[in-house]
Amino acid sequence: MALDFDDAERRAVYKAIATRRDVRVFLPDPVPAAVVRRILEAYHQGPSVGYMQPWNFIAIRDRQVLERIAEAVERERVRAGEKFPDERRDYYLRLKVEGLREAPWTICVTNDSTRGGPVVLGRNTIPETDLMSTACAIENMWLAARAEGIGMGWVSMYEKDDVRAILGIPAHVDPVALLSLGYTPHFADEPILQRVGWRERIDIGQIIFLDGWARTWKEELK
Repeated sequence: MALDFDDAERRAVYKAIATRRDVRVFLPDPVPAAVVRRILEAYHQGPSVGYMQPWNFIAIRDRQVLERIAEAVERERVRAGEKFPDERRDYYLRLKVEGLREAPWTICVTNDSTRGGPVVLGRNTIPETDLMSTACAIENMWLAARAEGIGMGWVSMYEKDDVRAILGIPAHVDPVALLSLGYTPHFADEPILQRVGWRERIDIGQIIFLDGWARTWKEELK
């Protein structure tokens, strides 16, 4: 059995996973382009079904472009808030979208479901594996950013056509994520939505089954 990671390296991987946070507060300090490039390279090493690599990145630092995106996000944020009950609507409407204005970089990640042609190895029965692949690779980017001491915030409150128009993205390509990158004053001890009581992390014992649905894993782990 080959062990490629020593104890310290293994702990570092788990530390990055455990301390990853959705960051909403950024410092104005510039993030070097070389660091952003390393984070994107980590993304590009992510897994993809059939090795289709359906992603592209648009790295944005032009403040006028970011302001247009922030305005589009703000419109959707207010509209989406109307769907929540009163007690949650108030908190939702306080959620910051200023990260788009504060962070020195925002990365638009896109997903091209046509990449690889009409037939992609391993995708014939589950066509949405292109999007799954893109999402998996986003986690690579998030962990790399955390290891670099850089905060990342995922903005998902926007209409895709608005972002397509602002960034000139072709109609068949989906802008699936806006990811703000920048140094942050601190990484929270726990996810913000958990801290404010929006929802608790589900106990892992409730979601792990063994050998079939709802068959509880009761054996003691050693």
